[in-house]
Amino acid sequence: MREYEGPLDGQGLHVGLVVARFHQAVTDALLEGALGAFRARGVDEDDITVVYVPGALELPLGAEMLAQSGRYDALVTLGCVIRGETDHYDFVCAEATRGCGRVALDHGVPVMFGVLTCDTTAQAAARSGPDDDNKGKHCAEGALRMARLRRMLGGSGAGP
Repeated sequence: MREYEGPLDGQGLHVGLVVARFHQAVTDALLEGALGAFRARGVDEDDITVVYVPGALELPLGAEMLAQSGRYDALVTLGCVIRGETDHYDFVCAEATRGCGRVALDHGVPVMFGVLTCDTTAQAAARSGPDDDNKGKHCAEGALRMARLRRMLGGSGAGP
């Protein structure tokens, strides 16, 4: 039997982050968590690209633009959607999820979905804090594992 799991090693990897500006205090904190994880795992500062989009609904198109370039081993999308009084929340969450998944499958590039879908701002703050529960950090680590797994299983590795 053969088993594979990508290690948490960022050396030589090129990563892209797409960050929604809506609920910016939360998404900035998610970004800090992701950047901290990439740096701690050896991703060179010059190999990190951050792209900002207006909101969660625009994350898939931002990821698509990066994926089309062929320069990235993995992508991370970061956003926050907080439930309101209308069905808008459901539509935004569903379409952002579907779109990011489609980018991954269409391009064969790991796309980690770091969009918080919360009922309250307190829930969002708890998931984007400076501790080990920061979901941006978790997505960055997942991106590294998936990029390495892709290389282990014969997928192409992006490069400069």
